[in-house]
Amino acid sequence: MRALVLLILALGLGCAWAQKLPRLVLAGPYAAVSYPLIHMVDSGALADVAEQVEFVAWKDPDQLRVFVLQGGADFVALPTNVAANLYNRGVPLKLLNVSTWGVLWLLSRDAGRTRLADFRGEEIAMPFRADMPDIVFSLLARAQGLDPRRDFRLRYVASPLDAMQLLVMRRVDHALLAEPAASMALRKTRSFPVRLLAPQLHRSVDLQQEWGRVFGGAPRIPQAGVAVLGRARADARLIERFQAAYADSLRWCQAQAAECGRLVARRVELLSPEAVADSITVSRLHFVTAAEARPELEAFFARLHAAQPALVGGRLPDAGFYGAAAGTADAAPPPAPRGDPRPRS
Repeated sequence: MRALVLLILALGLGCAWAQKLPRLVLAGPYAAVSYPLIHMVDSGALADVAEQVEFVAWKDPDQLRVFVLQGGADFVALPTNVAANLYNRGVPLKLLNVSTWGVLWLLSRDAGRTRLADFRGEEIAMPFRADMPDIVFSLLARAQGLDPRRDFRLRYVASPLDAMQLLVMRRVDHALLAEPAASMALRKTRSFPVRLLAPQLHRSVDLQQEWGRVFGGAPRIPQAGVAVLGRARADARLIERFQAAYADSLRWCQAQAAECGRLVARRVELLSPEAVADSITVSRLHFVTAAEARPELEAFFARLHAAQPALVGGRLPDAGFYGAAAGTADAAPPPAPRGDPRPRS
């Protein structure tokens, strides 16, 4: 009887997989958190799940908002605090994993600057006002008795690549960059003809190391991961399949950094394969399910909430935010909307 039941279940699963989805959309920024998504599409990792699988890039918070609120994607890579913010404002999503634990660097032309206090009074190019780079920098500064608005001259720009260009063209001497922009800046300043314009740059402050030093604990921050959106939240088998494919693709990117660099650079003209490969080798990339990462996420969200509650949507997300257990469906409704459902990151 047991063998018969197992056979029936196996046949049932086979039939279920035969019913492919017509289209599956994976969205994310051109950053390390999206490298596995790009590989999943190019390698056909989910070809057994959907007839068409595509990667769509979001370039700024406005585009991210469109994807999330208008159902433009099934899975989206995004900063963890933005995911919490959206969830707390009633958007139907669940965080599935965290894979980006350290991609933030303060680059400078002065090798002697190794702590944030060394940049007091200096101009620093800062991408994404009130987003992850600015948030982490501000928390670290305040924890050391520094006022991020008064003790530094922060020059806000639209993206890490914009900050990189200012640094390379000598319009600023310091910039807080996320990978792969940091590696791209270092590559550009070591090559002709840009080298004639920009002197050697240095990785002055590893913000992840600084985080561990200032707050105690491991030198890592749960910065970005992937969330599942809309109706896909109820498909436990799709989620499980996605999680396994994402973890496999992340391992491939780390093992084949040069090839991953070529894969990503084909989609982004401003990035070189070598810089993307460099960014993989220096970044803290590790697949952790949202449920497993919950203690570190909650500690991170608590610091954000204490500094500015709006960064996480006014409160810490409840248990429903942290994905579903493997192999179990979870179609529970999101919390009731609270105000404007926009990712105020």
